[in-house]
Amino acid sequence: MSVETLIFLIAGFALLAIGGELLVRGSTKLAGALGISPLVIGLTVVAFGTSAPELAVSVNAAFMDQADIAIGNVVGSNIANVLLILGISAVVAPLMVNVQLIRIDIPIMIGASVVMWVMCLDGMISRLDGIILVMLLISYLTLAVVLGRRESRRVAAEYAAAQGEPPKETSRILLQFVFIIAGLGLLVLGANWFVEGAVSIAKALGVSELIIGLTVVAIGTSMPELAASIVASVKGQRDIAAGNVIGSNLFNILCILGITALVAPAGIKVDPSALNFDIPIMTAVAVACFPIFFHGQRIERWEGALFLFYYAAYMIYLVMDSVRAKDPSGDYATLRTFGMVMMTVVVPLTVVTLLVCVVRQVRHNAAARRGDSAC
Repeated sequence: MSVETLIFLIAGFALLAIGGELLVRGSTKLAGALGISPLVIGLTVVAFGTSAPELAVSVNAAFMDQADIAIGNVVGSNIANVLLILGISAVVAPLMVNVQLIRIDIPIMIGASVVMWVMCLDGMISRLDGIILVMLLISYLTLAVVLGRRESRRVAAEYAAAQGEPPKETSRILLQFVFIIAGLGLLVLGANWFVEGAVSIAKALGVSELIIGLTVVAIGTSMPELAASIVASVKGQRDIAAGNVIGSNLFNILCILGITALVAPAGIKVDPSALNFDIPIMTAVAVACFPIFFHGQRIERWEGALFLFYYAAYMIYLVMDSVRAKDPSGDYATLRTFGMVMMTVVVPLTVVTLLVCVVRQVRHNAAARRGDSAC
C-alpha cells in the first residue's frame, strides 16, 4: 500500500465523520423548522444526498462501458445498506422503527427490488426500463411529500416538546440548508477519496470488476449512509437512521439505476452471475427487513448483529467465488460446503427464529388490545 493510498483512506474517513455530523444536525433542525417528520427528511433529503456517490460512480461506469461496476455498485450498496449499515447502527443503539416505514416504505422497497429483478431477466436494463424507474421515483417522492404534510402539526408539537420551538427566521432555516449542503459535500468528497484508495488496492490484487463493484465500490459509496446513520443513531435521531437506509435503497434502484440506464449509450448489460446470485440476494435482504422491522417496531442489538453476520458471510462467499473464477480448474469443495451450510442450516434457522418473534409480537399486540377493550 502506497503512502498516497493510505492518505486517501484516512482523509476519506475523517471527512465522512465530519460530514455525517453536519448533515444530521442540519436535517434535524430543518425538519423541525418546516414541520416535516424527520423520517420524511431521512427518506428524501438525506437519502438522496447520501446516494450521490452511487449516482456519480454508476453514471461514470456506464459511459466507460463498465456495466459490471454500475450494476454491482447499486446491488452491493443496497445489500450493504441493510446488512452493514443498519446492522452497525442497531448494534450502537437499538433502532425504533416508524410505523410508516413498515406499512409503506419497506413494501415499496421490496416492490422496487422485484421490479429491478424482472427488468434484468433479459440481461439488459434498457432506456425504457430507465424511464419507468424514474417515473416510479417521481411517484414515490410525491407520496412522501403528501404523507409528510399530513404529519406537520403533530411533528411540530413533538419537536417543540423535545427540543423547544424550532427556528422560524429565514436566516436560521437557510443556515440548516448550509449545514446539509456542507455535510453532503464532505460526505461525497470523503467517499470519493475512500473509493479511490480502496479500488487501487483491489485492482493491485487482481480482483474482477464485478467483485470490485459489489464490495469495494459498494461499501465505499455507502460510507455516507453509514456515517449519517451512525451519527443519527448516536444522537437519538433514529427515524433519520432507518429512513436514510430505506430511502437510499429506493433511490439506488429508482433514481441511480434509472438515470444510468437513460444516459448509457446502449443501456446497462447485466452479468449472468449478478442475475443468478447477487440480485436475488439483494431482493431477499429487502424482504428480510419486513419481519425484523415488524417485530416490536424496533431493531434490537442481536438483530443488528445478525445482519452483520450475514454481511460477513456474503463477503466471504464473494471472495471465495472470485478466487474460483480466476482458477476454474481448482477444487473448491470449501466454497460448495460454505454455500450449502448457509442455505440449508443458517438461513432456515434465522427464518424460523424471526417467524417465532413475529408470532409472539402479534400475540402480544392482540393481548394488549383485548386489555384496552376490557378497560
